[in-house]
Amino acid sequence: MGIALLGAVAAIVIAYVLWARAQPPLELWHQVDLDEEFTAAKAQEVASLDDYLALEDRLYDELDAKVYAKTPTGPAQRLNRFSPGSASDPRQRHPNWNRTFELIPEHPVGGVLLLHGMSDGPYSLRALGEALYDKGYRVLGLRMPGHGTAPAGLLTVTWEDMAAATRLGAQHLAAAVDGKPIHIIGYSTGGALALDYTLDAMDDADLAVPASLVLVSPAVGVTPLAKLTRLFDLMGQLPGLEQLAWTSLVPEFDPFNYNAFTANASFQVHRMTRATTRRIQRMAAEAPIAGFPSTLVLLTVVDATVSPRSAVENLLRHLAPDTHELLLYDINRYALKSPLLVADTGALTEQLMADDTLPFVITLVGNESADSRRVVVRHKPPFAAAAVRTERLAADWPDDTISLSHVDLPFPPDDPLYGQYPPKTPGQVFLGQLAIRGERGVLKVPAQWLLRLRHNPFYAYQERRVLGWIERANGAHGGVRD
Repeated sequence: MGIALLGAVAAIVIAYVLWARAQPPLELWHQVDLDEEFTAAKAQEVASLDDYLALEDRLYDELDAKVYAKTPTGPAQRLNRFSPGSASDPRQRHPNWNRTFELIPEHPVGGVLLLHGMSDGPYSLRALGEALYDKGYRVLGLRMPGHGTAPAGLLTVTWEDMAAATRLGAQHLAAAVDGKPIHIIGYSTGGALALDYTLDAMDDADLAVPASLVLVSPAVGVTPLAKLTRLFDLMGQLPGLEQLAWTSLVPEFDPFNYNAFTANASFQVHRMTRATTRRIQRMAAEAPIAGFPSTLVLLTVVDATVSPRSAVENLLRHLAPDTHELLLYDINRYALKSPLLVADTGALTEQLMADDTLPFVITLVGNESADSRRVVVRHKPPFAAAAVRTERLAADWPDDTISLSHVDLPFPPDDPLYGQYPPKTPGQVFLGQLAIRGERGVLKVPAQWLLRLRHNPFYAYQERRVLGWIERANGAHGGVRD
């Protein structure tokens, strides 16, 4: 068995080396070293949000000098994020949503910290943040270290850097709302950061425990093969083998998300999820965890980035049956009549809905029946073996959609970058409904990138649930308007 495993690992390494050598050459933004980035080692000198923002200002000045000033312009660079004035240049959008932002109402009822995922930025949770601001919440969309600048930042960032930034943001928000409740919304890797901070706060009286958590496609578990990325990262540090440090090299045309990805980024997510889930398991060793913040998990049953099952087995199953819920998007069963589709795609849905040992609510968004695109919401209480209540949703499954995706949950259909229709403002890149047809191998962008759904057709329902979740938790913890 050991020899077979070593052989399999060796085959994976050889295949990866061959793949990396076939990739295009590294660009300036894959190699730049930005000195003004925040790290955990700087936490003593960068001790407040004002310090963090001042450092961020210097960081973006450095990015302008080291990358934008050295990148050519012209028609050939029209979709290059790092070409000044291009359709993908984030600096042409106001505000630049790669940067930390804060929305401050006159009389805040509470605070909400937004934590984005690995390789993206504060833009991913912008829509939820603006809706919460309209409800009277002070909102902090925090840019994580290594993000929002150049993908080279993913070569060196550690999860400890991101955790230190999260703590700084939470402390700022708690002080700014002066004793009112704070809440955290974490997307993907941001979900793991939200859990890590919450576990710290439950053990540290100096930290504010969130009144609620909303975890969007949270990274609570990833494939065990992520361990191998550490090997690729180390190999990529050798002269002449720099491309091995990258697991994806795609042109950078998205203004608010890196298309390239590094082995180090994968390894840091693996380290973070392993550390967080081990802490949860230790806390739940004697009994389910009581007193945990009211937690709403938003997931699609098919997710190519994180493990949906891990959110149940590594988190929700360990929490006492208080006020926790899984809002799960099913596959489009009306569309799944083709023999070309994976047969067991919806198996997890059926298992969860029949499991009477689960101590949390499950809300399932899916087809009314396999013969209809009509969408209903089924509610299953804790320790129940079936749904007990069903409600009709206003939206149906779109004709061309078979499931949601890891990347689409936070984005409404009218999102100007990833939405259903292009914005009316001309001259800016639109990455929503792309339908580019022709022979394979013509585009530098993988076909799987073009096929992935980028906006959530059921976002209106989801936003209503998230706002209601936070409002209830806020009221239960004394958050009221002045």
